Amino acid sequence: MKRKKNAGVRLILIMAVLMAGFTGVTLYLSGAHAKNDTYVDIDPETVELVQLDPPEEGDPIAIVDTDLGEFRMVLYPQYSPLAVKNFTDLAESGYYNDTYVYDSGSGAYASMGSPQRNGELPEGYSVANELIPRELHQDLWPLRGTVMSVATAGKRSLKEILLGGAPFYSGSRFVVVDSIDFTPELEEELRDISTIEGLGDAFIEKGGVPNFSQQMTVIGQTYEGFDVIDALTSLETNDNGAYKIPVDEVKIKTVTISTYAEKEDE
Repeated sequence: MKRKKNAGVRLILIMAVLMAGFTGVTLYLSGAHAKNDTYVDIDPETVELVQLDPPEEGDPIAIVDTDLGEFRMVLYPQYSPLAVKNFTDLAESGYYNDTYVYDSGSGAYASMGSPQRNGELPEGYSVANELIPRELHQDLWPLRGTVMSVATAGKRSLKEILLGGAPFYSGSRFVVVDSIDFTPELEEELRDISTIEGLGDAFIEKGGVPNFSQQMTVIGQTYEGFDVIDALTSLETNDNGAYKIPVDEVKIKTVTISTYAEKEDE
């Protein structure tokens, strides 16, 4: 399956993210390149690609209703309890109502949940909601439809300013992953270098952005509304240097927390 996405969003360190013992890859969504301060010990023999499984009866879900339609995702409190609770609490409080899609990344991703159209957090925002410890897990990867908390930077020491390695956290804003373009050459490379069984094939068959691997906390996986994700990630934008801000306003109407019922698929 080929993904016809903008070639400008290409993999730079693709080999690093699919090999056991990697040390982090480039972080794009903050508008700057940041060194990952959190690492995951990955055992290729025990990785389970849980995002390939359909949701089960009673699983927690979120229904994100936007100006362009709604998408539904299963949530992963068992893997990212702090970030999922932060997201769930904000959703149930109505925080996300009328917030903006503030970054649409050439068919590869869309960032949303900002009270301001430019993606910046407003004066007087709750700092506590932006300092959730980052939760990374070997079973969660940025496949098409993955939803992740946008990483927020902590206070940096002089050493970190000079050498990198500042702490990063999960915040209130979130990003939905679509896909880069997997060329035949990239597909072959993915299959050749991946030490995790099935991971390279999962990216190739499902789509995704491997270069986001183990950078941001995964909170959920879309199971319905991929056409909406395609629309949200492919908006006409103006690049302000940090974000690709949609030319036309696109908002989240509501985020509803619920549980999955098999009758949804009937």
